[in-house]
Amino acid sequence: MISTRGRYAIRVMIDLAEHDSGSYIPLKDIAARQGISKKYLEIIVKDMVGGKLLVGASGKGGGYKLLRRPEEYTIGEIIELMEGSLATVACLADDAQVCPRASSCETLPLWEEYDRLTHDFFYGRHLSDLIRKNQTQEKDPPSA
Repeated sequence: MISTRGRYAIRVMIDLAEHDSGSYIPLKDIAARQGISKKYLEIIVKDMVGGKLLVGASGKGGGYKLLRRPEEYTIGEIIELMEGSLATVACLADDAQVCPRASSCETLPLWEEYDRLTHDFFYGRHLSDLIRKNQTQEKDPPSA
C-alpha cells in the first residue's frame, strides 16, 4: 500500500511542475494549494531533497523546485524514494536472501509476474504524464 508520504510526494512534484516559473516555490504555497500540513510536507521534502528529486533554498525567495524536467522523473522513482522497494513480496526485494525454495516454489512465477507488472506500471509513467492529464481535465470540462 502506498502511504500518504508517497502520494503527497507525487502531489508536491506535480505542484512544482505546474507552477514552475524558474523561481523557488515556497512550501507554504504548495501546502495551501494541496491542502496538506506544511509541517508534514517539511518532512517529505527533506527526503526528496536528500534523494535528489528537488533542490531547496532557505530565506527570502527560498522554497523548492525540480532538479530535472517533469518528463525525466518516473513515478516509480518518486514512490521508491518515499516508500522503499516496490517489490511485491519479500523474496523479490533487491536485498533479499536467496530463497532455498525458489527452485521448487509453485507461486514464484505468479509473484514475479505481479512484481514485473507493478514495476513496469510505475516506472512506465512520468511526472509529465500526470501534468498533461491534469491540464487536459482543466481545459476540457466534464460533459453532462
